[in-house]
Amino acid sequence: MTDKPPGPLGFNGAVLRVDLDSRKISVDYPPLDFYQRYLGGRGFIAYWLLRDMDAGTDPFGPGNKLIFATGAMTGMPLAGTGRNSVGGKSPLTGGFGEAEAGGFFGTELKQAGFDAVIVEGIASSPVYLWITEGKAELRKADHLWGLEIAPTQQAIRDELGGNKIRTAIIGPAGERLVRFACISNDVTHVAGRTGLGAVMGCKKLKAIAVKGQRTPPVADRETLKAINRWLAENYKTRSVLWKYGTGNAIEGYSLAGNLPTYNFREGSFDQAARITAAVLCDAHRIGMHGCWACPLRCKKSIRIEEPLKVDSTYGGPEYETMAAFGSNCGISDLPAICKAHEICNRVGLDTISAGTTIAFAMECFEEGLLTKADTDGLDLRFGNGRSMLSLLEKIAVREGLGDLLAEGTRRAATRIGGRAADYAIQVKGLEVAMHDLRYKQGQALHCAVNPGGPDHATAIQDPVFEKGPQLDEWAGVDVNESVPSTELSPRKVRLLYHNGLWTQLPNIVGLCALVPYTRSQIREALTAITGWPMSYWRLMKTAERAQTLAKVFNLREGFTERDDVLPKRFQRGHTRGNLAAVILDPERLVEARSLYYQMLGWSVEGVPTLARLVELDVAWANDYLPRT
Repeated sequence: MTDKPPGPLGFNGAVLRVDLDSRKISVDYPPLDFYQRYLGGRGFIAYWLLRDMDAGTDPFGPGNKLIFATGAMTGMPLAGTGRNSVGGKSPLTGGFGEAEAGGFFGTELKQAGFDAVIVEGIASSPVYLWITEGKAELRKADHLWGLEIAPTQQAIRDELGGNKIRTAIIGPAGERLVRFACISNDVTHVAGRTGLGAVMGCKKLKAIAVKGQRTPPVADRETLKAINRWLAENYKTRSVLWKYGTGNAIEGYSLAGNLPTYNFREGSFDQAARITAAVLCDAHRIGMHGCWACPLRCKKSIRIEEPLKVDSTYGGPEYETMAAFGSNCGISDLPAICKAHEICNRVGLDTISAGTTIAFAMECFEEGLLTKADTDGLDLRFGNGRSMLSLLEKIAVREGLGDLLAEGTRRAATRIGGRAADYAIQVKGLEVAMHDLRYKQGQALHCAVNPGGPDHATAIQDPVFEKGPQLDEWAGVDVNESVPSTELSPRKVRLLYHNGLWTQLPNIVGLCALVPYTRSQIREALTAITGWPMSYWRLMKTAERAQTLAKVFNLREGFTERDDVLPKRFQRGHTRGNLAAVILDPERLVEARSLYYQMLGWSVEGVPTLARLVELDVAWANDYLPRT
């Protein structure tokens, strides 16, 4: 490693490269215009995956990259900036893979001197990476292999001598290459989606540990202080998350038809009132905790002793987990749901994919496609919490039916055969999150088209756009029309194009989307950090650039518009409730998809045009498009 040149404001100007094959560690110093063009996170990841990875790379091969990337806002003295992105080729989808996590790891990585870490190759034996004060080294991890998440962190801290060392860790599920394994920041903050924990496992990289002390300089610290002070004074009136975290809208979702139930067959759950965040907190909460520099402290800590013992070390379930293991599996046993959350956080599993995969297995069981001979005697009917927990443990260690389900619903359905594919609620191989796409039809379009699969966190939340006052901030860009949630029309597509690009921005700049800043404040903060004038147009083009490069990556890997589809389940309504007469019309979806492609400057087949690549200043990406 050599002395680095001065980096752009808000960044270090240094990227760590780790080759696990040769154990070589080096540092890259990207030019200023690289930072200006991509701003971090997803932008960095899309660029490096496309430029540095060969077409057709095996997700579990040495050619796959595992990239930990901070953003312009990560680690700044501002609430909600403790996030980092992780990317690689997804073992679930075979395409662009990305996930985000909060906590303290991203901040610590930037304070340790690096804006990103690119991991290449496969180690000959387990290792972990230790980064501190601009330096890095690989250390043996044979003694850590097989450990669960919290014991791994404690062992690393004991070995390195510091309880403030921050970590990104995989558990036994990642080691066993469960295709929806996750990466855990600081034990309770999870980069869950697209199976990147399995990529880390195949590389035999057990963990990354970081310790830093220096925040990069910014252009205008006083403006950041003023925005942070405003949030500290107003967050309790602009957000309710500080009370219970996510999950207290479950009853409202059920009434609206937006609570996935019985593997998305229904959208309302008769026992929804038993599994809300308020009920959980009143019965089992022992505290709230949060992320770097954030006053919301929206993460629940719970403890249960009876009838199931739930370890408080692993926090408490958020909405997605409560619905995935609750209503979607027909389970109202709150301790069982909390135990499922603990198991996933202990062994390193994405709770969304894990819960949806078990709901898939339950439907296959009830429809006769799986029998007790296949389940090792487990009664997998909907509502059986104990069987759900047993199957979850089997998935983590790839035992019996768990070995098949560890492949994800798409692969499992192919093996099971019959109508199993109809019960696999996935897009491109990634399981759909806990939002009914009949109800949120703009989100449905995003989930179909998004290169990384059905990512609810970067989609629009349609109900917001039914309420005019919520749209006041968009008046400046002429996108403040009230549109029904269940509508899928040209005006909804326009809304998705404008607001949806903004919704993707937090994954680029390293900002929590749940912290209630105004859009103007986000622009002001980014200008104050970098010194570069930020406009809506510039930031939305930055998001569009990242989305387009991710799309080019998928096209190079053989994806077509035929992959931008949704499960047939959403083409029929619920049997009861508010959405009984509402479907996601497949013809209307194709029309909306074509229109959305064209708004993005892509062809009607979903291929970015050279004109749009030039407009986005990424004309080089044209060389990576498949030639017909």
